Amino acid sequence: MKKTTKFIVSKRIIILAVLGALIYFTKSYFNISIWYIVLFGIGTGVIFGKVFCRWMCPIGFVMELMMGGSTQFSSMYQYHKMGCPIVWASGFMNKWSLFKIKVNTDSCTKCGKCDKECYISTLEPAKFSLYKPEKEKSGYSYSCSKCLKCVAACPNGSLTYKV
Repeated sequence: MKKTTKFIVSKRIIILAVLGALIYFTKSYFNISIWYIVLFGIGTGVIFGKVFCRWMCPIGFVMELMMGGSTQFSSMYQYHKMGCPIVWASGFMNKWSLFKIKVNTDSCTKCGKCDKECYISTLEPAKFSLYKPEKEKSGYSYSCSKCLKCVAACPNGSLTYKV
């Protein structure tokens, strides 16, 4: 399972490009109302949390291209989403979605690799952590887009994304 997660996360930008293009062309070709896409995005938020931005959104793909994959511009990535209703609803659902990023405290070695990969924890280290019990969990944060880099970075599989 760990190798599969790492592989999928390593191909996330390709998955984002394909799904983003599919959504864009489906909307354009079939002249689908944007509200159906908004409802689809909110529906994915209820089930998976805020995955639409980092895994399916055409505008999210453009933003990642502009950022060049750099974590240096992660805060810029946060601001472009301010006017998106999918972000509002699915971000709100991060705490209550069916799928969550969970830490197994028994096997966690507290190495901190997950926090180094998590853009939420790097933007606000005093507030968020995936493994430190005294801090808010990054994966439950409104801003977490479930890129799953934290899960892939965990050397012993203590972090999982599941129901």
